[in-house]
Amino acid sequence: MTMNDYPTIALPGYEEYPQDKMRERIKAFYADVKRRRTVREFSDRPVPRDIIETALKAAGTAPSGANLQPWHFVAVSGAETKRRIRVAAEAEEREFYEHRAPLDWLAALEPLGTDPNKPFLETAPWLIAVFLQKYGTLPDGLKVKHYYPTESTGLATGILITALHQAGLACLTHTPSPMKFLNEILDRPASERPFLLLVTGYPAAAARVPDIQRKPLNEFASFIDL
Repeated sequence: MTMNDYPTIALPGYEEYPQDKMRERIKAFYADVKRRRTVREFSDRPVPRDIIETALKAAGTAPSGANLQPWHFVAVSGAETKRRIRVAAEAEEREFYEHRAPLDWLAALEPLGTDPNKPFLETAPWLIAVFLQKYGTLPDGLKVKHYYPTESTGLATGILITALHQAGLACLTHTPSPMKFLNEILDRPASERPFLLLVTGYPAAAARVPDIQRKPLNEFASFIDL
């Protein structure tokens, strides 16, 4: 099927705003999203499944190479599966901290207070494992190459994090390396590569975060007017 084979529709839901309204909306969005902080201490308060489902549907709207949507999300709330993930993740983390991590990386992590112990993997009500699909499989078994799967999955994950923040939940991006244990525990095929593990729920009442700052705009953006 080529692009010309797709039926076309007008931009669904697109709405243009006067410039004053544009500024008002983008400033309000920035004010909200800049409050987002990574949390490592979670409450065990339950979060309704429908909220997670809607956040995942938002993630599924992300742009992707050739619109092939090369991602799969596994949302885990079961205590036994979360325990298995924690055990496997902590084993990889201990190996990392004790043997694989270079000294400069450990020094960079020290102000954040991280270590091999990951109790949040059991405490938080939801773990969302994000998988990157290197290729898809048609009903007849034919493989279809996915284009830009890493970039596409990253975009979808960014929308997911923002959606969960919008819902009033906290998140932690957790990336034990390697993460192939997620394929085994979550019964995902070898054609999918674990991208990251997103921990989400309410922050613990006593949760604290490092007092870090974001770079100012002039340090991460340039404008060319000619």
